[in-house]
Amino acid sequence: MSFKDKVCVVTGAAQGIGEVYSKVAAEKGMAVVIADIDEEKGEQVANDIVKSGGKAIFAKTDVSSEESCSLMVAAATKAFGGIDKLINNAAIYGNMEMIPLLDVPIDYYTRFMSVNMNGCLIVTRAVHKSMIERGGGAIVNQSSIAAWSSTGGFYGIAKLGVHGLTLNLARELGPKNIRVNAIAPGPIDTEATRKVIPSEMVQGILRSMPLSRMGIPEDLVGTCFFLLSDEASWITGQAWAVDGGMAMRP
Repeated sequence: MSFKDKVCVVTGAAQGIGEVYSKVAAEKGMAVVIADIDEEKGEQVANDIVKSGGKAIFAKTDVSSEESCSLMVAAATKAFGGIDKLINNAAIYGNMEMIPLLDVPIDYYTRFMSVNMNGCLIVTRAVHKSMIERGGGAIVNQSSIAAWSSTGGFYGIAKLGVHGLTLNLARELGPKNIRVNAIAPGPIDTEATRKVIPSEMVQGILRSMPLSRMGIPEDLVGTCFFLLSDEASWITGQAWAVDGGMAMRP
């Protein structure tokens, strides 16, 4: 997997899975754009990469805002010349409200969807022209196995929407030599997950899984960077479950 001289944007990169993706991207030789709304943590991740000998900048980014995403692309282009890879990882998750669909305030639901679902589209629209100018690219959308569950509430609905975006964007961008795929993780042991899912619920989930342990962000790295690489040059429009066997589907 050669990523030499490539530029990768990672949204939601200031912590958790996005931080791991960013640091691995830098280790693989890519220049990395840390695109996050959290300025303090995002700057720290970029500084960590630079101190380790990699290339990175922080670009404060609200993925629900077209203007903010355009400014991020401008910053990436100024610093590194353009964009080749995108990981759409940003989401409202660790502090999300757990409210049934019939009760969730519509203002909250709309804001949630603007980040967790529409953000994938808005960022992709912002970066794709740069990818075309550089001969093509690859995009990985961070989804969830909650997309295939009737108990995922509006979080699962947003992730099912991400799958729909993945399919349609793969169709539209394929002729431009841009591939679009998704990763659907199972339960990943992050600070955000520990806030959202009670420990007793986690134990029940683990007992039902063939590989009965929590995943860690590093479990997602191999699939993510395979899909970004030229080794996956004939793969697009797919959602890959990386979940310890939790969501077995024919």
